Amino acid sequence: MIKITLATSNPHKLEEINAINKNKDIIFDVVKGDFNPVEDGKNFEENAAIKAKEAAKIMKTFCLADDSGLCIDALEGRPGIHSARYAQTQKEKIEKLLAEMKNVPYDWRSAHFVSSMVLVNADGEIIHTQTGKVFGYIDDSPKGTNGFGYDPIFFIPSKNQTMAELPNEEKNKISHRANALIPMLEWIEENLL
Repeated sequence: MIKITLATSNPHKLEEINAINKNKDIIFDVVKGDFNPVEDGKNFEENAAIKAKEAAKIMKTFCLADDSGLCIDALEGRPGIHSARYAQTQKEKIEKLLAEMKNVPYDWRSAHFVSSMVLVNADGEIIHTQTGKVFGYIDDSPKGTNGFGYDPIFFIPSKNQTMAELPNEEKNKISHRANALIPMLEWIEENLL
């Protein structure tokens, strides 16, 4: 069995990762104490590495960090690495994006969620990285109550629903986080257990 610290203070991320993780030999927990690293990387992977290394300093264990966000093609990739800080509240973030997308036709509303994961050892050395994506479009209004973040406006054509309309079990099979975490868990199982 291996215990891995998840480098986050976001309870939704821990909940989602634990829902995807079906392996009973890999147990995730969050960083104990004050954890608020400065995410000044130039991309998702750099920010994940910053968080993982900072968590390792505190916890002295294997640490896994995820940095994720929404990239909208018509907005030249915004909000991107600034997704979590795009506005004060989640409602304001969605309202700001919808206002920016107001006159953009559907065919130009393509977007994708990205999740970059970085695993470090107890010394903070990077031992594995993994990136996952899911592609869709920005809807013209929020729909659904599941999920969190930008899920209510992220429409997946193959499902004909927003991410927030999908049952959690379905979302956890196709999401950007699942697309990064599942291969990461397989790597951990093959190399650390």
